Amino acid sequence: MENKKVAVIMSTYNGERFIREQLDSIVNQTYKNIEIVVRDDGSKDNTVAIVKEYMQKYSNIVLHQGENLGFIKSFFELLKLADADYYAYADQDDVWIENKIELAVNSLNNLDDTKPNMAFGNSDYYDEDMKFIGAGPKNKKYSFLRALFSCCGQGMTMTVNRKTRDMIIENTPKTCFFHDWWTYLLCMGLGNVAYDNVTTVKYRRRKENATSEGQGYFRLLAWRIKHLLFNDGMKDIKQQMINFKDYYYYQLSEDNKKIIDLFSNNEYSFGIAVKKAFYPKQIRNNIIDDLMIRVIFLIGVL
Repeated sequence: MENKKVAVIMSTYNGERFIREQLDSIVNQTYKNIEIVVRDDGSKDNTVAIVKEYMQKYSNIVLHQGENLGFIKSFFELLKLADADYYAYADQDDVWIENKIELAVNSLNNLDDTKPNMAFGNSDYYDEDMKFIGAGPKNKKYSFLRALFSCCGQGMTMTVNRKTRDMIIENTPKTCFFHDWWTYLLCMGLGNVAYDNVTTVKYRRRKENATSEGQGYFRLLAWRIKHLLFNDGMKDIKQQMINFKDYYYYQLSEDNKKIIDLFSNNEYSFGIAVKKAFYPKQIRNNIIDDLMIRVIFLIGVL
């Protein structure tokens, strides 16, 4: 097991307040063949100084400093900078369970390494002071269809193989909803996804977090309505589908080709809208979410 090298790739930006806890949780993993590759995305605080402090104590930490690209492009850049067998996304402010990497390596070792593969687990929610808020959802169902409209896993729970990394580098999307969603879509469409129903990350919820996940279902629903309907989020989802289709269409199975052909169709007609709205398979895991997306199809937003 230990012969597989894992690159833990972390994009940092003004993370001085919490990054020590995260680095501690990574260097203390039960799996030891780890290199921590940090790319600082133009921090204005003491984040870089803290990382350099850890570099003095641990020989397996590498730091790259760059201009501010935003976290999505920064993570894609990190995939280019790191060299390993497996790659694990890491946020700067969470805390990892000590056997997180060990569990991921065990899962990935059982998959066909010639395909893009991903292993992921769950996270539980904590406040800024690492006080427990609540457990994250555990009953996760996934398919290529669902991957087009939502990301079943969270980036900080994901570990992927080198094939995934190489394919992302070869066809880095100019636009995508999130780096982890693109990664999940790639593995779901062309490779394998291994889900372990255990909590591997203590997810620190902060005001600056990108979504309202972990703050209650109705608050999350309000966030989705605001960002997906009124802030062009649905257009971003559609564009992500189109980008994925442009890169990988001819590698998809015949069934998945039919799915992406239907749901990436830009020409609105009542007939196409009805086909999408009454598609016989579930599109989103939550029933309310599923109904909402079907109404969106009918009114022609997506």
